[in-house]
Amino acid sequence: MRAGAGEALHIGEGLHITDIPPELSARVPVEQRGPGLGRDSVRLLVSRGGAEVSLHAFRELPGLLRAGDVLVVNTSATLAAAVDGRLGREEVVVHFSTRGDDGRWAVELREPAGRGTTRRRAGGPAGGLVELPGGHRLVLEEPLAAGADRLWWARPSGEVPALLRAYGRPIRYAYTERDQPLSAHQTVFAVPAADGSGSAEMPSAGRPFTAELVARLVNRGVWFAPLTLHTGVASQEAHEPPYPERYEVPATTARLVNAARAAGGKVIAVGTTAVRALESAADPNGVVRAAGGWTDLVVTPERGVRVVDGLLTGLHEPGASHLLMLEAVAGRDAVRRGYAEAMARLCLWHEFGDAHLLLRDDNRNGMHC
Repeated sequence: MRAGAGEALHIGEGLHITDIPPELSARVPVEQRGPGLGRDSVRLLVSRGGAEVSLHAFRELPGLLRAGDVLVVNTSATLAAAVDGRLGREEVVVHFSTRGDDGRWAVELREPAGRGTTRRRAGGPAGGLVELPGGHRLVLEEPLAAGADRLWWARPSGEVPALLRAYGRPIRYAYTERDQPLSAHQTVFAVPAADGSGSAEMPSAGRPFTAELVARLVNRGVWFAPLTLHTGVASQEAHEPPYPERYEVPATTARLVNAARAAGGKVIAVGTTAVRALESAADPNGVVRAAGGWTDLVVTPERGVRVVDGLLTGLHEPGASHLLMLEAVAGRDAVRRGYAEAMARLCLWHEFGDAHLLLRDDNRNGMHC
């Protein structure tokens, strides 16, 4: 979930850090910023509880983990989820968010803002007919959630995956410099789904990984545990809790995570999506079981985490509900100190920006083990 630059950064109730200067927005992928740079050329901020913050190159990650640790990664592929359309006389951009069980799709309609970006518009109306390229149509039916009209359930006239392959492009935000090819929005872990499902926006915490870095981590004795959570569209303006999303935690991942925890290894989620899926599959004692379907879990400090010892993620924007998840994993002090250091070190925000590894404070009261 995103908010524009220049807003106050709140981390939990009452924590107010500062404004995020526009120049700290990552406008292009790191590999386009200079010769010889790769995806793993971003920086990595490390917060260990509330006591210590350090800054590293992301490619130093193998030296920060131990044999027996597990990185839980999201294999959802990013969709070319933005398509131009027309609603009556109005030009719109349709952001396809989530495929429903009944064949409908949750969509967000936005207004073109020039230079390939968009701005928010009112949702609906019910019964509205959106004309799409190639003769495709979309009928708006009802809001996705009561009292919120940003995302709507809509019924397509044909197969949406084929529409996106032919006419879609990755969702883009105003802070980026230009459109990027879909390949720039895929992680090394992405596996296309047989039914064409995927993520409306990249599970971006996995973006800095390269095949070479994965091999180095494996040689170090670090395990990779895959799961899938298809993330829907984020909001640049609305401060909303996450909507339900489809996920799957396979039995092999459940066994690997449980074995690592029993042996004393750390379970580190790569991205907030991995936290949401993994915690949705855990019982109150932190035992993970194979699970799938829809999750509406919102991880907060009050709820806590039952499985995750750490979270590797990006830098989240003002008002983002994900900040509460960071607090649940690492504690308020760790998040506050980490973000203050990120500002001081001029780290870059957003999906093409720098990374942040938050490790649990085992001495913090109320943390589930």
